[in-house]
Amino acid sequence: MSNKKDSKKKMKALVLSGGKGTRLRPLTYTGAKQLVPIANRPILSYVIDNIVKAGIREIGVIISPETGGEIRNTIGDGSKWGAEPLQGVSITYIQQDEPKGLAHAVVVAGEFLGDDPFVMYLGDNLIGCGIEKFIQTFNDTDADAVILLNPVDNPSAFGVATVNEKGAILKLEEKPKNPESNLALVGVYVFSNEIHRAISKIKPSLRGELEITDAIQHLVSAGKSVHSHILDTWWLDTGKKDDLLAANTIVLDEWYKRDIAGLVDAASTVTGRVTVEKGAVVRNSTLRGPIVIGSGAVIEDSFIGPFTSIGADTSIKKSIIEHCVILSGAEISHINRLEDSLIGRNAKVIKCHHKHEALRLMIGDDSVVEV
Repeated sequence: MSNKKDSKKKMKALVLSGGKGTRLRPLTYTGAKQLVPIANRPILSYVIDNIVKAGIREIGVIISPETGGEIRNTIGDGSKWGAEPLQGVSITYIQQDEPKGLAHAVVVAGEFLGDDPFVMYLGDNLIGCGIEKFIQTFNDTDADAVILLNPVDNPSAFGVATVNEKGAILKLEEKPKNPESNLALVGVYVFSNEIHRAISKIKPSLRGELEITDAIQHLVSAGKSVHSHILDTWWLDTGKKDDLLAANTIVLDEWYKRDIAGLVDAASTVTGRVTVEKGAVVRNSTLRGPIVIGSGAVIEDSFIGPFTSIGADTSIKKSIIEHCVILSGAEISHINRLEDSLIGRNAKVIKCHHKHEALRLMIGDDSVVEV
């Protein structure tokens, strides 16, 4: 094992992007949940942004057999993040054949990680800050683990930590029936190579998975140094529709500025922080930001309200849309008001003018329709 002082200079990252995304079905029947767009960028891109900004150049991405190819094609080899001063960013893809737990993903990535310390980051989690200060705590305290915590209203749905007044971890439990605190584990961790030894000592939980909470608890029980950070900004697990819409709202509100690169005609009105990407066309419409409209989209005779993301090559005609995430290739026509909605790729939401008035639906498994 290499000593921790020498390995500080070569921190790696492990991003978990496997899983089946059951809470976002039917979208995730045909795509990876980590690639669902927030403000027209895949969630996973924001995760990698945060890792790269912390100065980490070697990133391992855990993928599943079902969606791994799509993730590879979308994210690439790391060259998208390779500009100065961070030339040399590289992404290594590591297949996890079955989702057997977060700690199992570390085992699968063992060859990539070696003896180096690493940040482990869940690929469908967004936080409203950088991770530099968490890495700094890891280095300054010579810890074997630093974990992020956030107070929640429903701690039984998460891994839960109990801490002392100095922030040291006393106890961790995975989805306890009677939680002793309301501090949930956020999906970002920093580990020394001691985590490998801890994982080798634990057994699968009742649900058949190697739990990372059990491995961290083993570190605590063995007297290792495990520190925590209470997150002082927002954290969103984007695994459900409402959380994804909330993430879209926050990202548009905090990170986007006005940028009109596409064509907006004189009959249209644009107010606030609106991004119209090159190749998009807006005719006789009102845009009220913050919103983003992707390349190739055509907006005609419509109102697009705040906190809406419209993907590339979409078509929107004579409709009112607000607080929505609309994926690429979708078509929306003559819809009086659409809000709080997530519309999948190449989906159609149209009003029929050729038959008597009625709802006519073709709905896949796990879809939700509110009328």
